[in-house]
This record gives sequence, structure tokens and C-alpha cells, in this order.
Amino acid sequence: MEDSGSVIRRRVSTRKRSRRSLRETAAAGPLEPGQEQEREEEGTDGRRRRRSESLELPEYDGSEEDMFDGYDSFAENSFLAQVDVLEQKYMQSPEHGIIEKLYSKSTETREFDVIATDSDLTEVKTRDYCNSPETLRLQENVTIEPGDDLLCDVPCSQALYIEKVKDSSNDLNNPSAKESYPLSSHQTLNDIPVEQLQEKKNSSPKHTESDLNRRRSLKDRLKSAMTGNAKAQTPKFSKRKQLKEAILSEEINVAKKTLESSSDDLGPFYSLPSKVRDLFVQYKGIKKLYDWQHTCLTLTCLQQRKNLIYSLPTSGGKTLVAEILMLQELLCRQKNVLMILPYVAIVQEKISSLSNFGIELGFFVEEYAGSKGRVPPIKRRGKKSLYIATIEKGHGLVNSLIEEGRINELGLVVVDELHMIGEGSRGAILEITLAKILYTSKTTQIIGMSATLNNVEELQEFLNAEYYTSKFRPVELKEYLKINDTIYEVDIKAEKGYTFSRLLKCKYSDHLKKMDPDHLVALVTEVIPNYSCLVFCPTKKNCENVADMICKFLNKDYLKHREKEKCDFLKNLKNVSNGSLCPVLKRTVPFGIAYHHSGLTSDERKVLEEAYATGVLCLLTCTSTLAAGVNLPARRVILRAPYIATQFLKRNQYQQMIGRAGRAGIDTVGESILILQEKDKHLVLNLVNSPLENCYSHLGQEITKGIQSLLLSLIGLKIAKNLEGIYHFMCATFFGIQQKRLSEEKSLWEICRKALASLMEKGLLQKRSVCKNEEESQCELQITKLGQASLKGTLDLAYCGTLYKDLKKGLEGLVLESYLHLIYLTTPYDMVSQCRPDWMIYLRQFDHLNSGEQKVAAIVGVSESFITKKASGQAIKKDVDRNIVNRLYLSLVLFTLLKETNVWRVSEKFNMSRGYVQNLLNGAASFCSCVLHFCEELEEFWVYRALLTELTKKLSYCVKADLVPLMEITGVLESRAKQLYDAGYKTVTHLANADPEVLIRTINHLSRRQAKQIVSSAKMLLNEKAEALQEEVEDLLRPPSDIPGTTTPSSKNHELTQ
Repeated sequence: MEDSGSVIRRRVSTRKRSRRSLRETAAAGPLEPGQEQEREEEGTDGRRRRRSESLELPEYDGSEEDMFDGYDSFAENSFLAQVDVLEQKYMQSPEHGIIEKLYSKSTETREFDVIATDSDLTEVKTRDYCNSPETLRLQENVTIEPGDDLLCDVPCSQALYIEKVKDSSNDLNNPSAKESYPLSSHQTLNDIPVEQLQEKKNSSPKHTESDLNRRRSLKDRLKSAMTGNAKAQTPKFSKRKQLKEAILSEEINVAKKTLESSSDDLGPFYSLPSKVRDLFVQYKGIKKLYDWQHTCLTLTCLQQRKNLIYSLPTSGGKTLVAEILMLQELLCRQKNVLMILPYVAIVQEKISSLSNFGIELGFFVEEYAGSKGRVPPIKRRGKKSLYIATIEKGHGLVNSLIEEGRINELGLVVVDELHMIGEGSRGAILEITLAKILYTSKTTQIIGMSATLNNVEELQEFLNAEYYTSKFRPVELKEYLKINDTIYEVDIKAEKGYTFSRLLKCKYSDHLKKMDPDHLVALVTEVIPNYSCLVFCPTKKNCENVADMICKFLNKDYLKHREKEKCDFLKNLKNVSNGSLCPVLKRTVPFGIAYHHSGLTSDERKVLEEAYATGVLCLLTCTSTLAAGVNLPARRVILRAPYIATQFLKRNQYQQMIGRAGRAGIDTVGESILILQEKDKHLVLNLVNSPLENCYSHLGQEITKGIQSLLLSLIGLKIAKNLEGIYHFMCATFFGIQQKRLSEEKSLWEICRKALASLMEKGLLQKRSVCKNEEESQCELQITKLGQASLKGTLDLAYCGTLYKDLKKGLEGLVLESYLHLIYLTTPYDMVSQCRPDWMIYLRQFDHLNSGEQKVAAIVGVSESFITKKASGQAIKKDVDRNIVNRLYLSLVLFTLLKETNVWRVSEKFNMSRGYVQNLLNGAASFCSCVLHFCEELEEFWVYRALLTELTKKLSYCVKADLVPLMEITGVLESRAKQLYDAGYKTVTHLANADPEVLIRTINHLSRRQAKQIVSSAKMLLNEKAEALQEEVEDLLRPPSDIPGTTTPSSKNHELTQ
């Protein structure tokens, strides 16, 4: 047979056998030698005749009994034919020696390996038999083409067997096998050990009736297995998919070798498989990288795994470089990756965009935001994980990895908006996180990126990093200033810093001049509705007023632009708001205009952002938070005033806002216009021409969230043991590098001493033994139980003592008639100071409480008489802790929200913005999770553990129990969960197996992009849960290494060497 030829053509014999059945043979008794020879000749003549005859299909009876009776479904050398002949010979042999010979031969030559799988699939695998003369004679017209997969012609129902047959090929030689004889419905000939047959032969010289019946049932059982196989559902067996997976695996192996070597060859796509490039095209529409991106990815420092800081203007494409580096770490170096982002909304957006990559490339994308995220993370033996976290959750994740001794599992940490290291308490937490990673892991690479960095040298020293920067912008940005009706272009080369551009041509009536003195209507109508525009306003209320005002002076032609889509959008907006609709949006949306600020719910903001991104809305009036949030670029960006609330703009903030101007791939130029008054002219000129502000550490300013929190964790995580070790660590922090500039009065040593003294005073740290003054720096410190609980709960240390007292007091009379008492204990302390109760509403809600709930108010120290006096304006003589009063008020808001699960109704009841109510809910869910971890470390609070676990779930989702599984999916909010549930998608499994096209047709106002993101996020979540369960099962079944009476392999080797 030649090596190159046509594809195998299989012959299928459908002849009716003339031989008798097994039962007939048994009834007739053994064949005489002459009869056997005569029958063999007849069979040979029959075969010759049928070689020249055309194929004739048999009639299909449809019954199980007749499906194979008398017909052979394989070729003439099929296994059933062989079995039939062997049965006949066996029945005529008094000593049955033929069976022993058969098995002896099978053991030596392995002509056939026969197996029945769990699905009752039966198949024959030919090995040495193919070289026999009989086989070569039958294969006269059969040739094999190199590269052809022999499985391509195999029935799909047999495919799974072939996959498993290799694993079972050694079963016969396994001495521990204990299969019983006769065969069960899922056993085969080769499953029977030869020794067992020999034993039965020796022990039973004369076969009994039961033995004969067992022999008779052999063929019937094989037929039964084949019948079940025919009935079994055909599994999908994609040869193409297998080929793609094989290619991907091979390319990853090549990429690993490339990264390990010093070669300049970057492989198919920057040391990544070519499939990654295809995925960027498919899911992000990115076909080619910018020159700066190529340069950055090929930097020598990255190949040497050094830390890197890179800085480019907004919209320059920084994130793509980070994503490629993360994929290299996950796929090629097989390490976990942590990505730290500033806000929850950005975390969720990134989760949605990378879930498809995780599914296609085989890694997990895990969310760490709010109350989501498992601490410590699951330790996976197979697939790696990409943790996408907010600053606070990222800090808790790193703490848990250090405590578990697993910090080296992190191969890469990516920090977006690195300049936030200089912004308040969140900046202090980010600095603490990075400092711990640098100190505890020498193998973890850190990548930081930002659009607004200035004092890079100090950041480089802190992170021990290289620096790369570029001025590249995909779209040119032109900056303008507007004073009265004159527009000037910013030009740093000009003497004044600006040059005259043009006069604003607009015909304003007296009424319009009075309503719009800044000519906003004229500025926006130059670009909308064909192009997009953002108007940044100083306050939330100003956003709504400006949107409303602009609509009043637009002509009716704007109503016709994408009219149907705007009508659909309004319906969707009403749907996500549980039937309610903001009156301002109801007026502005028909004109393609809306406002965007934190007073909206997350559902509303998400729908508005989607409508703006698709062009249904052409103008958004917004606050500065949009500039730091999701990416929503515009053709023109207008700054209503150089203020945020009452504070003058900083250069960094200004740069972030104007950076939204210009949409890559859509606009050729982007414009920013800053409206200013004559009185602010000097300040604005300094603003637009000054360099970016420096980043300064807030570790020393944020005492309880900064330096005290850091020192507590250093002792608790055993990173340092004493003051000397702490000082050594602190010298390497960003604060330590800047300390002389930030605190000239006190040395770093003195600052550390004072912080430690404060922690010991609070009962969070203690000395191991009494030390003399001269040995103070060497005296070992240890964390107390309260300190350990505070560390695990990642609490602000300013509140840990108060929380402990509140929980202790709660044990004395915990009221469990409702959730009110537990909600009070988990209401965030940091939101209490912002609360301004409406005393009439407070009294009204207090009167609606039942006796048990009013008892809660009495226990915490708020009386009805106090609220009544405040509501009536009477003087209060008795001192009452206002923090407790305000905290109970917020608790009533949360308590009402849990009962009604409708943010709109609750916000109206308490006269609060719906966005504030939702932020309160999210804050409570996060704080409740912290309190739960706090209680888990203190045995005296064991009663709270189960109660707070359930409450955390309720606060996290605040929906009916049926919707909770759907709410776990990233990007699915309450309104969408209701739609999906009503459409029959009631579980994560339903959505993971859903067709996005069917979802689009089934769910109203669902875009194709959203449908794909929901399905991919559901698949990712399902894979995570399945993998976790599988690894848990493996852990349970894995025998422990320290079983009494056994010795480990290492100990055995040690004994042998003695």
C-alpha cells in the first residue's frame, strides 16, 4: 500500500448471515469437523460473490431485537464476525482451550483493543492486525493519504471511544484489576484478566449450566452495548476546533521559549499566539498598533522584566500596551496578573471587555470590587487568573497573598492612573499596596501608566522603574479660551500665551442673552447633532440646568434627528428605572441631550453612556467625574467654568477633561473651549501654560488609613518584627523618598515611633517582652486579636475601636425581629458625617417602625422625644451623640430599601438623590463584608458570622432572591436581570449557553455588543465556579501526605541513603 493515495474507502457488508444464531448453535450441540469445513467454504464463496455485487441496504425494522440480528454492521473482518467464529469453535471444544489461546494471543499481539465507555460506546481499534495477510488482501482498493485524520470517516458516536481507548490500552496488564466474570453491560473481552480465566478453567473442569448461559450472553451483551450506542446522543466532535487548539498550544510553547531567550524574534504577535491578534481585531477592532506602542512593547527593560512607568496623553492607546503585557504573563509565563483601576465602573467595563479573551485563551477574569472577590483567591493548579480590582480591594488581595505565602504567584501588577498615588486616602492605600509588593516579591513586575505625571524621577526611584513617554495623540487637540464673544487659541509660544482665533457669530435675543450669557447654545450647535459634544459643569445641579436651558432654545429640527432611536432609548431608560423617569431627561432626550453625574443610578448612567457612544445622544452635560471614568470622547469639549464646585481647577484635572476631545478613527481634530470671566483671566493663563502638578505621598497625612494602617500590616503579616525593621521598610516607600520635603520638623524614625505608640495605645499592637530603652528598636512587636481583626477587615483604624464597642453592645440585646439592628451595625461610619437628616421625614419614618424596631433605636441611644423636638424646632437640653442619630437615619434608608428594593421610591421618601441612595447601598455592602471578616477573627463575635453573611448578599444585590444568580454576572444590573429572568434565562448556565442573536431578539433594548458581553461574562463566571468545584473535589480525593504508618517517597529515599 502506497504512502500517498486516496482517502480510505470503507466497505460495509450488509449481507444476511447464513450461519445459525448462538442459541441455535447451542441447541444443536457441537459441530462436527466436516460440518465446520463445509460452513467455512460456504462463507468464503459468499464473500466472493458479494465483491462483485452492488451494495444493498437492508430494511430497518426499528426494534431493538432486530437491529443487529443476523446482520453485520461492520466489514467482513469485523469484530462481531470474529466473535461469532470464536463462539462456534468454543462451543465445539470440550476443554474450551481456544479461549485461553485467544487471550494469550491478544496479550502478545494486541490485534484488537475493545472497550465500552461510560456512554456504552463500542469500537474496534486495529493495530498489528492491519499487517496480516488477510487484512492486506481486504485492503486492495484502500490507500491512505498522508495527513488525513482517520477519525474523519468514523461515526461521531464512536469518536469518544477512540479518544479514551489509548488510556485503557494497558488495563489488561494491570494486576490490580478485579473485574468480575461474566461481563457486565459496560465490559468487554479485554477487560477480563487472563489469570481469572485460567483460574476458572482449573477450578471448573466441567462447565456448568450457568457457565454456559454466561457464554451465551456474550454476543447479546455486545449487541446491547451497540444498541445503546446507536441511541446515544451524538456528541460534537470538531476536527477544526481540535486543530485550532493544537496550533494555539504550539504557539504558546514557542512564545514561552522566545520570552525565555534573548532573541529579538517577537513571534506571531509580540511573543503571543496569532490568535491573540485575531481576537483584538474581532472584539476591539484593532488591526494595527501605533508606532509608539510597538516601540514601548519592544523596550529592552520589558524583555529584562524590569518595572516600567509610561505616560501619554489621554486617548493615546496606553491600555492596549498593558493588555498585551498581561496576556504575555498569563499565557507564556503562566503567572497570575493583578490590574488595579480607580473606580468600580471601570473595573466592570474592563471585566466585560476581557472576558472573551479569557474564554478563548483559557484564563480566568475575576472581579474584585465592592463586596465581590474571594480573599484569599482560589489557588488554581491549571488555568491562571487575571484579577481586576479597585484600589481598596487590590490592597486586601495583596495582603491575603502575602499572609498565605503566595505573593510570588503574581507575575505582573498593572496600575492605571498611577498619578492617583498622590490623591488623599486612596493614594495612600495604593502606595501601601505597591510598597508591599516591591518588598515581599522580587519576581513580580510592576507597570504603571498615566496621562498626568510630572515628578517621574521620584516615582521611578520608588518603583525602581524605567520611564517611557510620548506626546502622541491619534487625533490633534486644539485648545481655545472664550472671553465674552471672542475665542482665543492657546499658544505657549505666543507672548501672552494665546492668540486671537475668531469672533463668535450668533444672533441672540435679549431673552436668550439673559438665559445664556456664556453663549453655550451657539457653541454646541456648531457641532451637534452630527458630531458629539461634552459640557463640563461645576456642580450636579448646574448640569441639569444647562441641559434644560439648551433644549429650550434649540429648533424643532433637532427632534427629527434619529427620532425613533431616541424614543426607544426613553422607553429603555424608563424600564431600567422601574417605570420612573426623570422629568429633566424626559424633556432633554428628544433633542439628543442628557445630563450625567453621580446623582443618577448606575443603571441610568450605563444606559446614557451606551446611547452617547452609539450617537443616539449627541450632547452630555457632566461633572468632572466623567473625565476620570469611562472613556466617552467627543468632537468638542466645553468647560463651563474653571471651577469644580468652589475650587479652582488644577492642571491635572484640566488635562483630563480636555483629553476627551477627539475620537480616534472618527474625528480628524478635537477641540476644547474653556469659558472664563475677565476676573479669572490671570489664573486661567497660569492654568493652561503651567506644568502638571507633582505627586506627593499622603501616607503621613492620612494617619489612620495611611501610616498606622501600614505599620499594623507590617507586623501582622510578619514583614517586619520591630521598629528597626519598620524603619528599613519605610525608607523604601514613596513617603520615605519624599519625607524630607514633606516633613522637615520630624524625622522618619520619629514618625514611625509615634505611629507605633498610637497603635499600642489603641490595643492593636503589643510588645512581646519588656525592653530597656536602649533596646527599643530591637524589641519585637506582635499584633493583638483586635489588631488582627482590623487587618483582616481592612478597616479604617479610626473606627475599629468604635466598631468593637458597637458589636459588643449589640450582643447584650441583639434584636432579630427584623434586619434593622444588623443594618445599623453595618452602616458605614465614613458616610455619617455627610448626612443631613430631614427631621420631619425622620419622625414620619420613626412612627412607622413597630415596637421591636423602635427598641433598636432605644438600644443605640435615639429616643422618639429627641426626634420630635428636632422636628418641631424645640431646643434640646440633653446632649445626644449626633453621629449615632445620623447613623440611625441612614440605617432607616437602607432598611426601607431592603424592604422595597426600589431606589426611586426610597429616594423620594427621604428626599435624597437616587444616586446617593445607591452609593449608600454599595458602601453598606462593602462595609458589611469588612465587618464580617472582622468578626471571623474574634471568637466572641461568632454569632454575627452567619447573620452578616446573609446580610452582605442582600445589600450587595438588593433584589429578590430569584434574581441574585443573574446579578452575579458582571454588567447585569437589576433591570436587565428582570428582563432576562422574565424571558426564561433564570440561571448563569442559561446565559452561558445562550445565543447572543437570540438574546437580541428576545430582550428589548439590548445591543449586540451588550449581548455578547453578557454571554461571555456568564461563561467566565460558570467556568470559574466549575473549576473551583473540580479542584475542591480533587483536594478531597487526594490522599494526605502524612498518613500514620506510611512514609513519603522523600523519606524512603532518605532511608536508602543512610
